[in-house]
Amino acid sequence: MTMKVFAISDLHLSINNPKPMNIFGEVWDDYLTQIEQSWKENVDDGDIVLIAGDISWAMKLQEVVPDINYISSFKGKKIFIRGNHDYWWSSISAVRTMLPPGMYALQNDAVRIENVVFCGSRGWTPIEECETDADKKIYARELIRMRMSLDCAKKLQQPGDKIIAMVHYPPFGCRLDGTPMTCLFEEYSVDSVVYGHLHGKSVRAVKYMQKNGISYYLTSCDLVDNKLIRIL
Repeated sequence: MTMKVFAISDLHLSINNPKPMNIFGEVWDDYLTQIEQSWKENVDDGDIVLIAGDISWAMKLQEVVPDINYISSFKGKKIFIRGNHDYWWSSISAVRTMLPPGMYALQNDAVRIENVVFCGSRGWTPIEECETDADKKIYARELIRMRMSLDCAKKLQQPGDKIIAMVHYPPFGCRLDGTPMTCLFEEYSVDSVVYGHLHGKSVRAVKYMQKNGISYYLTSCDLVDNKLIRIL
């Protein structure tokens, strides 16, 4: 059976201390039940689910364990990156040590599963929207981290393999113009990019677009009706 790849992001889990997510809108009513249903209907054991950050509200590594175990209970291998709200994410070695089998955390590196190489980094506010020198410095640092991850992906890539990159923040602004981040994806011939971070009906966001040969998928759960999005 051919491996399928799905994505969803911004789960904002808090299994042991539930937070009323519906204060952000009706789409968050019983949202986890909807995600569970979509997961069970679509994902098999040999499939991959990408989670592009904002996994949990936990503040410390030990507090995120119930949320990680919740995700682990579903079928498929899970690959995720850090989001801006993942304060529990300490050192990458500590994160990887506590992960159950079949779960992968990416940071400045990549992983190859069958004929797909996955890489990614958190990213930052699109450069056109960076208002301070501090923001611009963080953006520049995230470009370096993404390049490191893409370098690793290229080393792992075999003939015929696809590269899927994850970034938590949108790689472009509301005008959807090219940015240093999208140029990086083009330089490394990335096939697809998965991102999240954006929320709410008022957000001017495009859920799917192709730009210069790359497919971009916005996968924030509230903007995709709490359903997993098929990438491959």
